[in-house]
Amino acid sequence: MFDGIAPDYDRLNHLMSLGTDRCWRRRALREIVTPDRAQDILDLACGTGDFSLAIARRMHPGSHITGLDLSEGMLAVMREKVARAGLVERISCVQGEAEALGWPDGRFDVVTIAFGIRNFEQREAALREILRVLRPGGRLVILELSVPESRLLRACYNLYFKHFVPWIGGLVSGDKAAYRYLPASVQQFPGRREWTATMARCGFANVRHRAFTFGLCRMYVGEK
Repeated sequence: MFDGIAPDYDRLNHLMSLGTDRCWRRRALREIVTPDRAQDILDLACGTGDFSLAIARRMHPGSHITGLDLSEGMLAVMREKVARAGLVERISCVQGEAEALGWPDGRFDVVTIAFGIRNFEQREAALREILRVLRPGGRLVILELSVPESRLLRACYNLYFKHFVPWIGGLVSGDKAAYRYLPASVQQFPGRREWTATMARCGFANVRHRAFTFGLCRMYVGEK
């Protein structure tokens, strides 16, 4: 499914979020980037590389980002974008699964997941694997879409995501089913209390949460 929608993925994300996805990523960068110190960063479920590129433009010149995704179609788009940006030396693209990372213990300073954790088949296994590859003191930063808690906003959300999103997604990408999956996957993802408890249960310390845009997006941070 993600291979099929990869060519239109960026354009549709920006269109359907009315551009606010860029703002959410910028706010998450404050938890990730240390401009005065080189970092080794793993961007899981990197998709077409928007977040990896945003990090690379802010981070210390000696830093390196590895983007990992299961979809080769998404990675193909990412490689083109990285090459156009002249960042091939600073960003690597790897196909793989978050539940079975091929790096040694303590390899990365930061692990990020932007709008991808809800697609993981075995989320707790992925969290434990992330914890393993983080160095002591390292940080996991997750951005994920969320259903607003306000009853009025939730009604507006359901109207928009259940009807408009599949229509415009199908119109642009030709795959209406893929954009029916989007709101369904968001609704099936655990709420903030359950997810922060899950992160803590999997071994993360100092787990915290922030809501953006009335709860349409949430950021979760945990430390090793």
